[in-house]
Amino acid sequence: MMKKVLLSTIILLATATVFAGGYRVSTQGQRALAMGHTGVAVVNNAELAFFNPAGLVYLENKLNVAVGANAVFSDVVWQNEAFGQSAQTDSPVGTPLYLYASYQVTDWLTAGVAVYTPYGSSVEWEDDWAGSHLVNNIELAAIFIQPLVSLKLSDYFSIGGGPIYVTGSVNFNRNLNRTLTDLDGNRSNVTIDASGVNAWGWSGSFMFNPFDGFRLGVNYRSEIILDAEDGDADFENIPNSPATPFADTTFDASLPLPAEFTVGASYEYDKWLFSFDYNRAFWDVYNSLDIDFADESIPDSENVRNYKNSNTFRFGLQYQALDKLTLRAGYYFDESPVQAGFFAPETPRNDSNGYTGGLTFNVTDHIAIDAAFLYLRFEEIDASYDFYVENGQQVPFEGTYKSSAFIPGLGVSFNF
Repeated sequence: MMKKVLLSTIILLATATVFAGGYRVSTQGQRALAMGHTGVAVVNNAELAFFNPAGLVYLENKLNVAVGANAVFSDVVWQNEAFGQSAQTDSPVGTPLYLYASYQVTDWLTAGVAVYTPYGSSVEWEDDWAGSHLVNNIELAAIFIQPLVSLKLSDYFSIGGGPIYVTGSVNFNRNLNRTLTDLDGNRSNVTIDASGVNAWGWSGSFMFNPFDGFRLGVNYRSEIILDAEDGDADFENIPNSPATPFADTTFDASLPLPAEFTVGASYEYDKWLFSFDYNRAFWDVYNSLDIDFADESIPDSENVRNYKNSNTFRFGLQYQALDKLTLRAGYYFDESPVQAGFFAPETPRNDSNGYTGGLTFNVTDHIAIDAAFLYLRFEEIDASYDFYVENGQQVPFEGTYKSSAFIPGLGVSFNF
């Protein structure tokens, strides 16, 4: 029985590493972030390489570059009043980054490149907290590298896009169950680690300018499946007993990143610019997660996740205050893809409200400093994870989650 219990917990651990793959980080440009992360219909700088490559051909300068990074300060508090339990994350600061560049080859053709990090998660809970059988800590990263082309078919219509190369990694640790220790009382745990996981995808977009000051934009980014092969599973503090014959092994798993569809509009009037984006993320790719262990004593696993597609509604405002100073503000509402009963502390997120602001200061005619911030407030939720099994019984893990994040960012834009 002990062996079956431990096998079940290891299988759930492996699936949890994929669960974290859905954590979307919306920090792909300081100017867009300051305007509620809108940008699919806004022509301002090289950030278009991410938001709508079709718009790159409308930039006035021949060479455009935008580079920047953000610092993610997140805080999650979990509480179960019925049992008098509570815990809080002590996560390291995340640093998503981006680099975009475009070059106008002809009046109708622009080439570009984009490097960005749209997926990532870093969560670290207190040692041996009440949910340590689900997660102690996790670190997930995915870097997207994309060559681009933008074609102007007329002064009113353009198309753009290109292939996407993705490289990613994941490291995840949790205790084997709620009580197991070695002879010295150290909690038995396992670490799942996979790096150098690579895959390909693509994106396509168009921009339509029906009349002066008004733009419409559409961008689609394909689903990408990261296939982790020969990842490492490292067991520690395992009791020396025939009932716990676990040794380090390897595993294969698929880490899906969902497709995204974004449509938006912008309108410029005098010194003001208004923008709106609607984003649809196709999270239903998380129908089932398959784990294949090299150690044949650990059975392969198929686990239903039942994620749902989700929507994000974004609003932005820009004001040209001075010749050298542009001010921005925005708001967005982001729906969670997690359904009831599947809420696990690996990625403790719920529906959220994002409040943004920022500015651009033109140092010279060719160099500008871009600054932005995002305050992300997740709605408080009473939720549970219902699929942990111990001694042949499902043991739900439940409680109240309060989450928030503050994300400042700084970037530099060049044009020549």
